[in-house]
Amino acid sequence: MSSIDRSTAPALAAHGVSKTYVGGDGTPIRVLDGVDLEVHAGEMVSVIGASGSGKSTLLQVIGALDRPDAGDVSIGGERIAGLRDEALARLRGRRVGFVFQFHHLLREFSALENVMMPQLITGVAERAARDRARELLELVGLAGRVEHKPAQLSGGEQQRVAVARALANRPLALLADEPSGNLDPDTSERLHEHLFRVCREERAAMVLVTHDLSLAARADRVMRLHGGQLVDARAALEGGAGEPGGLRDAV
Repeated sequence: MSSIDRSTAPALAAHGVSKTYVGGDGTPIRVLDGVDLEVHAGEMVSVIGASGSGKSTLLQVIGALDRPDAGDVSIGGERIAGLRDEALARLRGRRVGFVFQFHHLLREFSALENVMMPQLITGVAERAARDRARELLELVGLAGRVEHKPAQLSGGEQQRVAVARALANRPLALLADEPSGNLDPDTSERLHEHLFRVCREERAAMVLVTHDLSLAARADRVMRLHGGQLVDARAALEGGAGEPGGLRDAV
């Protein structure tokens, strides 16, 4: 685990965050209920929990893809409350990177062009964007595949391109939602190694949602989303849970 300097301001912070949806029968469902979370530069936090517990909703809210009903979210010290949609989109583009279970690469563009794209959208000069894309693709072990289009890459390679793309604008926060959910165990392990190493080198604050308990355990902190709240789950994950089956029955 890394040594995190907590004297500095967090890269990502959520305080008292709540989010409620209306179910199919019209019943309100509180998915997040006063969530508190702070993540510092270079720190990795994994979030586990049962399906439907709100893990993806949490990522969407702290990543400024959705707004909380109550509470406060800030990215790099900038509060998202009160920001208009355009300003919110600019904040996401500059400071947040997302990696989803499905890579969502643009199939008509090469790996290099896919990683360049977020930079070009935010106004980075083409030459600088190209250099940065090559640097990141080399970091994730794809130096020899930069001109290949997604259809010419394996599933694991496509996900590594997605990781590189998420880091293209040097975001303060990287949010990953089951990034290896579609991959076989060996390919998943290789992706995880690249993901953790690149995040350390890039000093990104990472929040990783996963059902993989062995992967979750590798993070600096392990949190469980249960009943709309985040609780420290490191001890339970390592065998301290008193309930039968520990956390394995709840993810």
